[in-house]
Amino acid sequence: MDLLLIGAGHSHLGVLRRWARGRRPKGRLGLVNAVPQAWYAGALPGLLAGRQAPQDCCIELEPLCRAAGVELIVGEVRRLQAEARELQLADGRLQRAEWLSLNVGAGRLAPPQQDGHMEMLSVKPFAAFLEGWQRWRQEPTPVAIIGGGPAGVELALALAGQVPALSLFCAGPLLEGRAAGLRLRALGALRRRGVWVREYCPISGVDGQLLLSAGEPVWQGSRLLLASDAAAPAWLAQSGLACDADGFVQVGATLQSLSHPQIFASGDCAALPGVQRSAFQALRQAPVLSHNLRAVLAGRALHHYRPQRQSLLLLATGDGGALLGWHGWSADGRFCGYWREWLDRRFMRRHALGG
Repeated sequence: MDLLLIGAGHSHLGVLRRWARGRRPKGRLGLVNAVPQAWYAGALPGLLAGRQAPQDCCIELEPLCRAAGVELIVGEVRRLQAEARELQLADGRLQRAEWLSLNVGAGRLAPPQQDGHMEMLSVKPFAAFLEGWQRWRQEPTPVAIIGGGPAGVELALALAGQVPALSLFCAGPLLEGRAAGLRLRALGALRRRGVWVREYCPISGVDGQLLLSAGEPVWQGSRLLLASDAAAPAWLAQSGLACDADGFVQVGATLQSLSHPQIFASGDCAALPGVQRSAFQALRQAPVLSHNLRAVLAGRALHHYRPQRQSLLLLATGDGGALLGWHGWSADGRFCGYWREWLDRRFMRRHALGG
């Protein structure tokens, strides 16, 4: 294999879409993904709130890969040997290529647990989350969510009213780093939906059915949703790649590994100085990654990724509306919800068949 794309994250979906439109590099190309679909994170709140169907939220990879001239290999990665550029899949299969590109996303950090009396469900990977949530819905009980970022806010607003009580815990202020007006709008929306918000309450551990903050109990229940900070797949740090202290692959402006330049990394699994992990950044990395993967196979010069410092933020409120944040300005309402749903539908249309 000349090039293997590993993971069907937003960056790789953008690469496949560009190749399907006639920009495919020469050579034998493959995509490795754990499942034959790619779930679109932006549509998840609408799915959980009952406003969208599952088929509106996932992209079938086979038609997209076929249009891009890429072989789809369904299998979960268990091990990567960076020096040999060799993957071992869960079923024992080995895959090797001259060039690799990683866009495998990230899980969510879980607090240390003293026993198994608390059920924990991470918002990523999405397929496992949706399967677990369907089980929980059959017997609703109070739920706590860890994470006061955009994912935690959207998750809480989507699930409000579907469980007897919902609590959201933030290590700092809600939507830390965002405009004050957006934070106040989010707090108001959560309050109106009956969500109990605890700011400046970092969760330090789980003892039985108790959530602990600084060693003191702050919540009691049996179900915990994780929308907390990203957690890198363990096999990345064990691969021989240069990783940061949290296990994310260190890359330069060309999105190449600092230790193994024949391996690229993008999206949530990559650590690029000055770039926050978000779907927005992963999407913006796609054109640079597409060019650079074509360039290395053709021996041409590479482009540098220049992150955009400010991005539009649209948070779905679960009722058809959305909260909007842009620089220091904020708004909310049904028009913002229409805008958010239009962006989600456009993303799905652009990738559904490789068009």
